[in-house]
Order: sequence, then structure tokens, then C-alpha cells
Amino acid sequence: MTALANQHGALNLSQGFPEFDAPERLKLRLAQYAQASMNQYAPSPGMPALQQQIAALVERKYGAKVQAAAQVTVTAGATEALFVAIQTLVRPGDEVIVFDPAYDSYHPAIELAGGTSVHIALRSPDYLIDWQQVAAAVTTKTRAIIINTPHNPSAKTLKAADITALKALLNEHDLYLISDEVYEHITFDAQPHMSALRDPDLATRAMVVASFGKTFHCTGWKLGYCIAPETLSDEFRKIHQYVTFSCFTPAQLALADMLKEEPEHVDALSDFYQHKRDLLVEALQPGRFTILPSEGSYFLLLDYSAISTLDDVRFCEYLVEEVGVAAIPLSVFYAGGSTDKVIRLCFAKEDSTLQEAAKRLCQL
Repeated sequence: MTALANQHGALNLSQGFPEFDAPERLKLRLAQYAQASMNQYAPSPGMPALQQQIAALVERKYGAKVQAAAQVTVTAGATEALFVAIQTLVRPGDEVIVFDPAYDSYHPAIELAGGTSVHIALRSPDYLIDWQQVAAAVTTKTRAIIINTPHNPSAKTLKAADITALKALLNEHDLYLISDEVYEHITFDAQPHMSALRDPDLATRAMVVASFGKTFHCTGWKLGYCIAPETLSDEFRKIHQYVTFSCFTPAQLALADMLKEEPEHVDALSDFYQHKRDLLVEALQPGRFTILPSEGSYFLLLDYSAISTLDDVRFCEYLVEEVGVAAIPLSVFYAGGSTDKVIRLCFAKEDSTLQEAAKRLCQL
């Protein structure tokens, strides 16, 4: 969709990357460390300074104590962390429960490990998990469950009741959890992020994946991390060392400084993006779309069933070619497809871009 947007000169609200730049302090620190010749391999698990700042962030945000050196592994983006976590846990013949619509890397990583994805479809407009349905999907082959909160693409968040049901299921069947929490610092309306790290019992069987790209508007740096119990981290690192070995050294040091010197950036992220969500929602009010609630992440879903009978892929093609706005069709996030007439917009954009995109969409 980004390529199509560029081809037609459309406003790109499709791919999930910010239109604005990374913080000045972060870029300054990156340049300083590069000039200071910090340009060789980092230790495979990560630079100790960054591991320590990640552990401090987790304690500050979730009240959880993690051992920086033993439990925190820095990765080449959250996608590498997810891939390695799946390779760590999944054996040939294992089943992994995945909730659709789902981030597209889960399924192929499970298949590459010799496992099978068991897809449970969540549906518009609420995208709620039916935990009885999940329980019915568990078999003797089930190895793990993957959750994603705040959720891409639905922009929903898991609640305390979801975590309680999830934990009961994991404990009953002795399952592992891969918790994709890349939008952890972007939740709205004063709702807390329900990290798996908040619950000590849940954390003992969880591999939690996070992203610096989402938090610091630097998706091109491809830096993330995985937090897991020491025994799981040991196994994770055996694979990580043969995938990337280690990650971008000056950027790791710059991020460590940013976390230490400007903690207010993380704290302000929810309000920063809530402003953009509210601006876009307000600007879309005169239109004919049904706007679905966005509880977290930087995405907003629109139901266009009152506007067109086209399927969502063709409707997105129409939007970019004729309306000048690029969006993502939700059906591509489902293993079995979807007939819901729902599209995803990314609001990690300048206010002027959001206002102009809404103006064009309201003409439909």
C-alpha cells in the first residue's frame, strides 16, 4: 500500500510508521556515540547500559523486578524477538493459538519451527476474545498462546478479566505465552496497559516482546527486546546469536541515555497519540464511516459498509487511486480472510496530514 500511495501521490495512512522524526536528544546521542567510535559489535544479549535501563523501565511502569543481565535480550526489532521466541518454544508438531486479525509474522514463524497455527477469529466491531472458545481450541499438542495488546490492527486492549482467564488457561494446561506488547506505552482514556510482566505468576511462563521503534518514533533503527525468565532467555539467546548475533551498538547506547535522561517521553506518549486519535475521529465525524473505538496503539478502524459494497482490498485500492488516501484492508490479517467491511488507518502522522486525509474521506 505504501508503494501504491507513492505511485498515486496519496496521503499514506496505511503502513504503521510515524511521519514525524525521532526525539532530538536521541539523534544527538546516536551521533555522539558513532563519533566516539562505538561502532563495533555489542554483546549478543545487548549493551549492559540498555539492559539496565529496560529493567528500570519495567519496574517503574509495572512494578516488576527483572534481572537485566539474565532476562533482557536486545533484538533487531520486535519482529526478530517474535521470531526467535517462537523458534525457542515451538517444536515440530506443536500447536500455537493465534488471534486473528494478527500481525503477519506469527504464522510463518510458527510454520518454520514445524508447528501449526490455530487461528481464532475475532470479529468486528468489538474484537473480543471468547475464552471458552479458546479453551475448546486447546489440545494435547498446544504449546503456546500468542497475545498482542494493545492490538494491531484492531486497536483493542486486553482487560484484567482477559488476563485472569488467560492465566487460568495457561496454568491448567501448562502452556507458554508469547506476549507482543510493542504498543505498550500507547493506551488511551487513562486505561493501564495490562502487561504480562505485571503478574508474577504469568511472567514465569511468558516471553514479552517490546519495540523501541514504536516508542521513540524510530522504526528504521529496528531495535526491540525480549524479556523472559532466565531459563527461557538462555534458550532464546542460543537462537538469537545465530540470527543477528548482536544489534546496532551506538543506537543501543543512545536509547539507554534517552531512557535515563528523558523518561518523560515514555510517560507522555499516551497523551501525545490520544490527541492525534481524537483529532482524526473528530475530523471524520461528518463522513459516512462508522468509527470503531481505538483503545491503544496508533491505529483507528473504520467500517465502510454504508459507503460501498466493494471488498476491503478493492475498496482500499479505490481509496488510494481515486480519493488519495492509503489505508490497509483488515482481511489481510486473517488466515481465512474476512468479509467485514473494515479498514485500518494509522494516525502516527502530522496533524495537518490527518485533517487533510479526513477531509478527503468525508467526501465519500
